[in-house]
Amino acid sequence: MKRTCLAAVLVFSFTVFPNSTRGQDLGKGALASFPPETIRLEGSTLAKLRGLPNYASLRQRYMGPKLQKLEDALSQLGFREDDIDEMVLGMRPGTAEMDLYGFASGRFDAKTLADRAAAQGLSATALAGQSAYCLGASVSSPCVAVLSGSQGAFGTLTLLTSMLEARAGQAPALAANERFARLVSDAPTGSMIWGVAVGPAVGDWFRGWMPGQGNVQMDWASVFQGVDSLIYSVDAADKVNLNLKLNCQTPEGAASLRQVLEGLKLAQELAWQSQNSGRPNPYQAMEVELNGPQLSLRLVTEYTSLEGVGGPGTAQK
Repeated sequence: MKRTCLAAVLVFSFTVFPNSTRGQDLGKGALASFPPETIRLEGSTLAKLRGLPNYASLRQRYMGPKLQKLEDALSQLGFREDDIDEMVLGMRPGTAEMDLYGFASGRFDAKTLADRAAAQGLSATALAGQSAYCLGASVSSPCVAVLSGSQGAFGTLTLLTSMLEARAGQAPALAANERFARLVSDAPTGSMIWGVAVGPAVGDWFRGWMPGQGNVQMDWASVFQGVDSLIYSVDAADKVNLNLKLNCQTPEGAASLRQVLEGLKLAQELAWQSQNSGRPNPYQAMEVELNGPQLSLRLVTEYTSLEGVGGPGTAQK
């Protein structure tokens, strides 16, 4: 999976969820349960999005195939979309599409899950003291487990096994990676969307999510090879505010990357004028600041300028 629910939430988010504690709890839960090879973690709040007047059309446009597959699985097992308030997703390298796995908070009923699974002839698989149900025998089939009345977990059988065993203290977890744990503790978990990425996930994030970047042919992996980590957040009201912090290996590398980003901004502004006449330019208010080996980027844009961005889970290498 190259992109997660970031765009889905990004284009929907017009209010900020007021309670940051739950986001922090999800982040801690992910650290204690996600596999140690995780290279990106992203949290998002979905509870206040469904009241938007254009939610149905936006949801149809931005729901990518990976997330759609997960939603279909949850629906078959008795869970409705509005049962989910928050979600935290993880990604790891090594596959053609990064695997989708994580936790969701909301309203979940283990008996409903068991009854719906039994009606479809699905047997429970015992994983670290929990009952999981998989929709299909493929290694990529989604599996779901209810952990409590307010939390569920999902992933392929292999990933869900790793997550639940780590959660039970029976397998290694992401928390053992002090560098990643430090990034999560520094992340603005009170934002509508927040996330951290390391290594190849940094370039992948930019390739997938900088608005309109498809007009520029660029080797994003090479551009960001000198970047150790990325912390990002998204908040929205009448406009969308994207804030990034890039930690580079050296001050010189940060200065060079700043030049690349400023050049990208100029190129995209020119391309936007010729190809998107009359639409707000998402790069118009982009600001890049340099502080030693750290780069900060802030992008404030109109909601309508994001309509050209593809949906989550759709980017390909």
